[in-house]
Amino acid sequence: MSSFDIKEELKKVPQTPGVYLMKNSHADVIYVGKAINLKRRVSSYFRAGARHSQKIASMVSNVDAFEYIITDSELEALILECNLIKEYRPKYNTMLMDDKTYPYIQVTLGEDFPKIRLSRKMKKDKNKYYGPFTSGLAVRDTIELLQKMYKIRNCNKSLEADAEGLAKPNGRPCLYYHIGQCDGACQGMISKDDYKKHVEDAMSFLDGKFTEVRDELEEKMMEASNNQDFEAAKEYRDLIASINHVAGNQKIVTHKFEDRDIIAYDSLEGETVVVVFFVRNGKLIGRENFYMKTEENDGKEILTNFIKQYYIGTPFIPHQILTQEEVDEPELISEMLSRNLNYTVQIANPKKGQKEKLVELAQKNAANLLKQNKERYRREEKRTVGAVKEIEKLIGISDVVRIESYDISNTSGYESVGSMVVYENGKPKRNHYRKFKIKTVQGPDDYASMHEVLLRRFTHGLESKDDMDSFAKFPDLLLMDGGKGQVNIALEVLKEVGLDIPVCGMVKDDNHNTRGLYFNNEEIDIDKRSEAFKLITRIQDETHRFAIEYHRRLRGKKEIKSILDDIEGVGPSRRKALMKAFKDIDKIRSASVEELTKADGITENVAKNIYEYFHK
Repeated sequence: MSSFDIKEELKKVPQTPGVYLMKNSHADVIYVGKAINLKRRVSSYFRAGARHSQKIASMVSNVDAFEYIITDSELEALILECNLIKEYRPKYNTMLMDDKTYPYIQVTLGEDFPKIRLSRKMKKDKNKYYGPFTSGLAVRDTIELLQKMYKIRNCNKSLEADAEGLAKPNGRPCLYYHIGQCDGACQGMISKDDYKKHVEDAMSFLDGKFTEVRDELEEKMMEASNNQDFEAAKEYRDLIASINHVAGNQKIVTHKFEDRDIIAYDSLEGETVVVVFFVRNGKLIGRENFYMKTEENDGKEILTNFIKQYYIGTPFIPHQILTQEEVDEPELISEMLSRNLNYTVQIANPKKGQKEKLVELAQKNAANLLKQNKERYRREEKRTVGAVKEIEKLIGISDVVRIESYDISNTSGYESVGSMVVYENGKPKRNHYRKFKIKTVQGPDDYASMHEVLLRRFTHGLESKDDMDSFAKFPDLLLMDGGKGQVNIALEVLKEVGLDIPVCGMVKDDNHNTRGLYFNNEEIDIDKRSEAFKLITRIQDETHRFAIEYHRRLRGKKEIKSILDDIEGVGPSRRKALMKAFKDIDKIRSASVEELTKADGITENVAKNIYEYFHK
């Protein structure tokens, strides 16, 4: 029975701006909200006779306790609300399901000889960024085109210009130098100033000045053709075709060269698709769609929640956001989005003209996508969240969001390792996967190894002060790769550290296939056609894969070290040079003395030692 007295606690809530967190009987955060007056807002949920929407009524019925965080202003409360929703992903908040990053083209102007490359983040540094773009493939094609056209280097060598503006020769020139697609900055073949002109031309292209570049290439193509240099003419022709492809994919929607996002949605039976059109420098460069779970079809709530979740932490925010319907508190959200920018982000709901037509187009796209993908979304939910619900029903528990699964891998006790795989809402959360190298156990003792892994995992979690630490978040269900023995080990560890978490064993048959679950000293059969069985099998396979990959990598490194380090004259630096040049031991074993000397730092005497070691 909870000792939290809601009526008494409501009397203590201050009349200040802040954020409130509603919790269920398991102390899980199920709803996060902000208020300009905490007392009035939180009290409204529990007022007798209050008329709530179905979603809010369901949430209130599950509230066992609440807490709040006081802020100095409503803006601070809004920012904190967004961050807490991202962290806790509460059940009753309207949630953005996708978590995507968008590629940028980065020009590394902080270097003497800049590179052009793809980046998933835009940072505040000396570099120049273009984007974001919606297609990583298109970005790579554009970068490849620019490197070819302007002979921009694509190596990762660190090059610094000397007093004459040339880089000190660094290693051997690469293939691109030999085929004429790089001017050899790493060999001191081009000055810093001349190279800079190439980079400026490439940046001019990225700024959208395609016509000048295309005209110049057409002129060169005609000149090469007149001189009967047909190979060069063909190369210019291919470059022109690439430019036409890049330029043709950028539809002009305005000649005022604005950056703006157009956001619209469509909903049906609690499923919503939000579409965002990206306009950069006056050109429509792409579209993205996002799936949201919504209890109600309230457009204002959908768009407001989407904007707050989507743009928090996004490196690029356009000057203007156009929406299908008006959003709640547009001035406050605008202030939040603009706080670290040197311009104001405008949020508008256009009623006429070209802007309204763009919003209508986005809405039509959303309706079409929802119609096309409704069954796919339902199938995806069935195989993820639906499968978790089936597992809950099988073992008689509820509110399972996070599942952790563990496995041990070794070869006769050699290089024993443990793996921790995490699933949330039936989907793998790969950035929370963790690997453990067994430290205290000698020999093939899987039970002792599992005890060490679990003890380290939960001790770390209990001691962690960092909310972003993956160990700080505990699972709602533990899945052990094995039956009664592994389950008992897990229960023993949980008792040691004072945690109460349900533990299931994934029981296998004689063919090493999953046949059921072991829970509360009882084996539970699972219908092999059920989504629960399929999810458990996926988790089990993923846990095996992750453990085995780590074990193989450690074993491989150990083997490489033990073989090469036994050779006279080969230390860590030469071992690294050999592996870089030959990639694996077999190629080193079959190499001649002359071939071995081509690796950096390998003298003729050392090469002879290596050759004799493998051929004596």
